[in-house]
Amino acid sequence: MDNRVDVTIPVDAEAAKAPESRARREAVGRYLSSLLKGGRARDVLAGAIAEAKREARAHRLTEEEIDAELDEWRAERQA
Repeated sequence: MDNRVDVTIPVDAEAAKAPESRARREAVGRYLSSLLKGGRARDVLAGAIAEAKREARAHRLTEEEIDAELDEWRAERQA
């Protein structure tokens, strides 16, 4: 049984070029579906954030500087 549905998700212009072929779109859909099932996307996001913080610390940014950057990013997103 095929229970797939089409959804519209905003992405940046460069990312939108990636799934140009039907095969790539289907592969992206399978990957996204697997991320969203069972809260896995949350785990992937948490891992990405942890990696970004490790990289920032490696560049000698303090926790306060990291938090300030995140606060600025959040403010821009809400504007």
